[in-house]
Amino acid sequence: MIDSTLLLAPLAVGFFTTVIGTIILLPLIRHFKLVDDPATHRHPALLHRHPIPRGGGIAMTIGVLIVLAVLSPLSTVSVALIVAAGIMVCVGILDDRFDIPWSVRLGANILSSCIVVGSGITIPFITHPLGGILLLDTPLIGSVTAGDVIAVVWLTWMMNLLNWSKGVNGQMPGTVAIAAIVIALTSLRYPLSDPATTLTVILSMAIAGSALGFLPFNLHPARMFPGYSATGLYLLLAAAAILSSAKLATAFLVLAIPVIDGIVTIIRRLLRGTSPFRGDNKHLHHLLLKKGWHPTAIAVTYWSLALLFGILALALGSREKFFAILMLTVMIGGGIIFLLYSLNEHRS
Repeated sequence: MIDSTLLLAPLAVGFFTTVIGTIILLPLIRHFKLVDDPATHRHPALLHRHPIPRGGGIAMTIGVLIVLAVLSPLSTVSVALIVAAGIMVCVGILDDRFDIPWSVRLGANILSSCIVVGSGITIPFITHPLGGILLLDTPLIGSVTAGDVIAVVWLTWMMNLLNWSKGVNGQMPGTVAIAAIVIALTSLRYPLSDPATTLTVILSMAIAGSALGFLPFNLHPARMFPGYSATGLYLLLAAAAILSSAKLATAFLVLAIPVIDGIVTIIRRLLRGTSPFRGDNKHLHHLLLKKGWHPTAIAVTYWSLALLFGILALALGSREKFFAILMLTVMIGGGIIFLLYSLNEHRS
């Protein structure tokens, strides 16, 4: 029998800490000009016309870190998570204020990922879809394994992926909350006697609570944006997905929409000869807006599909997840390409 406190305590503490923190931070953020002002922030995907505070990720990430500090035993892993997420919050504050170059942000992503992996959070194996497992613990350079390299890539990729998927009010917090709950429920299949499993559950439920705590402030019309400081939260979610055991397929399924949208975005930008990190207004949520969808309808659609795919992830085995990922990649990727083509045709 699972103690419900293990699920509810981090959820509640993360929720209320974020709500209180956001209320306290709002006037401070305005005072220090951490705002998204359309008059000065020249980004092709801006949807608002008036300055809106950004920096909600500060409250969300701090909410999770407080849960880690209070409810989980102090360990090398938990300290590394706190330090790495703290670095991303600091970089996020600088970016929310000064719009620092993407290369600096990417460097911080890689640094924080290396700190997390250096603490022992790695991918020792992946389950082969046709049976068996593929070991990734063979050293490549010194003590660095293939699993370590893949983990750094995964963490860096997820930070950027989720940062791209916050273009519509409420879209990101709801999706992250659902993904975190699914990861926590998946972790409960493993023995709670394993400290890594307990930490994963606490971390995941804290992330869910913090995201839900920020959601009321970010619903359309938003009173506050997550900002780049939310990258600390994305790092923690990505780490939770691999902490107790490799759950990459589960995370991929529940986050299928933003993951596949991110893959299409990178391929599209490379084919056009532009930087994969150069912003534009051709993400899926932007395309749906151009089709006349209301921002709230888009956010609810993202949440609903994340919930549906999360239920599938909990119900399917490893082999079935693999084929589900292939099917969703073709369907969602094809849908995005169709929307891009149809909108271009309409303009011509």
